Amino acid sequence: MRYGTIDVEYATDLSTRQREADGPVFMVNFMKYRETADYGGVEGTEGAAPTGISGEQADDLYNPTEVLHQIGAEVMFFGDVVAQGAAGEWDRMGIVKYATRRSFIEMQSRRDFKEKHVHKEAGMLYTIVMGTTPSTTHVPIGRASYVVFELTAVPQNGAPDPRTARLAVEGTILGDGRPWADLTMRWVDEIPAVPSRVKGGDSIVVVARISIDRMGKGLTS
Repeated sequence: MRYGTIDVEYATDLSTRQREADGPVFMVNFMKYRETADYGGVEGTEGAAPTGISGEQADDLYNPTEVLHQIGAEVMFFGDVVAQGAAGEWDRMGIVKYATRRSFIEMQSRRDFKEKHVHKEAGMLYTIVMGTTPSTTHVPIGRASYVVFELTAVPQNGAPDPRTARLAVEGTILGDGRPWADLTMRWVDEIPAVPSRVKGGDSIVVVARISIDRMGKGLTS
């Protein structure tokens, strides 16, 4: 995988979970794109690779919504990053809720998914994909224009409320080796000031403009 390192131990956990220990999981995606999509060497694109498109446009071609629907998964959140603590570190945020962890792993071998995935491989420069679960019972989330994501390597304090969600990170299936523990999401109406962070450090703060937001439904159903 050229845009991230697979955590083999967590992948094994996801694929071997017994049914009684499995269940819904929110896969959170931090995404950074190539300036220009690179299909060179990507298996499965022979003779059909688009030319002259951006990494973001390639990711738009990837869009596996139909596959997700067929396996009972749903896009919970999607949005462009409009502010962040480390300039230029991330471009987009996405969250998909899978009915089970096994369904996430089994999707990787589906032919229809592989046909779409070539575009993600061509367009993505690097990414973090982590499995998360609600840290406690949530209340309905109010509507807003933006979401502030704060990801940390240590647990955070605070309880959910109509503008805040708390997710515990159980593992990072794809990333850069950094360990993570806690993700807080906060819904806001305006873009807040974001304190500076060290790129590649032990915390990430990004603000994403909402394009799709079903997290309230996903966390309370």
